[in-house]
Amino acid sequence: MIKAINLHKSFSMGSYEIPVLRGINLEIQRGELVAIVGASGAGKSTLLHIIGTLDKPSSGTVMFDGQDLFRMTDSQQAEFRNQRIGFVFQFHHLLAEFTALENACMPALVQRREPASVKADATTLLTEVGLGHRLHHKPGELSGGEQQRVAMARALMQNPDLVLADEPTGNLDTHSGEGLFGLMRTLNKTRGTTFVIVTHNDKLSAQSDRIIRMQDGQIA
Repeated sequence: MIKAINLHKSFSMGSYEIPVLRGINLEIQRGELVAIVGASGAGKSTLLHIIGTLDKPSSGTVMFDGQDLFRMTDSQQAEFRNQRIGFVFQFHHLLAEFTALENACMPALVQRREPASVKADATTLLTEVGLGHRLHHKPGELSGGEQQRVAMARALMQNPDLVLADEPTGNLDTHSGEGLFGLMRTLNKTRGTTFVIVTHNDKLSAQSDRIIRMQDGQIA
């Protein structure tokens, strides 16, 4: 499904080049739930962002079902992200003035899908993630764990092949974090969605199908 080929990424700081990724090669199979672990600064989030075409490699590329993501135009990448990938970040990035239901609908409405159908799908998803009773609550009326569940429903709204989650439990207490990870595990099994999750939590990463350890921009 995903194949990263000799990925390098450096950032410029004045006259200096700071290497962040140093020749990453990896493959992720369809239906896997993979955890990426490593110390802060190891390059985990940068790798995730490149896989999701939110950033570009300095060299190397990523193949997705045989398609080179970095031969796409910007508009093609944007369409790819909307239709094939869901994102969940450490901070939920929900729109404060909209309800849980309205937030979950957003990716589909951007694609100009029929509103009644979108609302029905979002209601089903929010019920699936345990928030059927909170559809009309705004983010400020939800707990941290509930906010992340709305973000998860939003990520799944376009029925993506892949969900990329960057420290999704990082702002949650232990109980809520375990609940969210358990939800991702369940969705992986019931929907067949592939998950790639960056986490510092060894207890949670141990529940994944496979752990990829990173150190100093390389796979350890």
